[in-house]
Amino acid sequence: MSARKTGQVQSVSRALAILSRLAEHDEGLSLTNISRELTLAPSTAHRLLTTLQHERFVRFNDAKGIWQIGVQAFVVGSHFLSSRDLVTVARPHMEQLMELSGETTNLAMADQGEIVYLSQVECRQLMRTLARPGARIAMHCSAVGKALLAQMPKADVSRILRNRGLPKVTERTITTMACLQADLDAVRAQGYAMDDEEHAVGLRCIAVPVFDETGGIVAAVSLSGPKVRIPEARIDDLAAMVIDTGHQITRAYGGVARQ
Repeated sequence: MSARKTGQVQSVSRALAILSRLAEHDEGLSLTNISRELTLAPSTAHRLLTTLQHERFVRFNDAKGIWQIGVQAFVVGSHFLSSRDLVTVARPHMEQLMELSGETTNLAMADQGEIVYLSQVECRQLMRTLARPGARIAMHCSAVGKALLAQMPKADVSRILRNRGLPKVTERTITTMACLQADLDAVRAQGYAMDDEEHAVGLRCIAVPVFDETGGIVAAVSLSGPKVRIPEARIDDLAAMVIDTGHQITRAYGGVARQ
């Protein structure tokens, strides 16, 4: 009985591996390629493919002699897209980031040219930042805002900043388009955005975008804390943690990060 169950689980794992590999190749794969890439006997691969074909998860292109993703895979995937909840998906990863970094983590999205906070996981320090869900801040002076602006078409960035302006919030707030564009160029180059006391004196924040299945930006995840706990010496390590968390949330959400 135990061996039989193990065999069933192995078959499911192999079938899912075939689906995953086919999803990576829009043009499809031959039986030989599938067998070689997944280290399966051709007879085993063929048996799994015909089973998946019967359930319409894959289809065989007779003209080209290749296997491709079938319509049922789209049906199942579409159900996931309609039922997913970004906050629910992101929360465990935000909690893990808080534990690793010791700092508060946030999830925010753009709305009408501003940033709206969706969720926050507070750190255990007595001195910590607070941003209740629904709170709004300007995009140009926040790490989450700059993380999203850096991924937007320049025309959209210009429109937002033309409508919202670049109001000065602290002495370190960026207030000119030239300086902001240079900062956004740096964000794209280094892979993360940073608010260095630009929104609140003594506060630093590091953020990265979260993407959907088309590579579109849906939100940004960030880490924030007082400057005394986020000195220059910690920025690289903390940024690496935030970048990894952004990738994890994007994958869990079914998204694809931009290259």
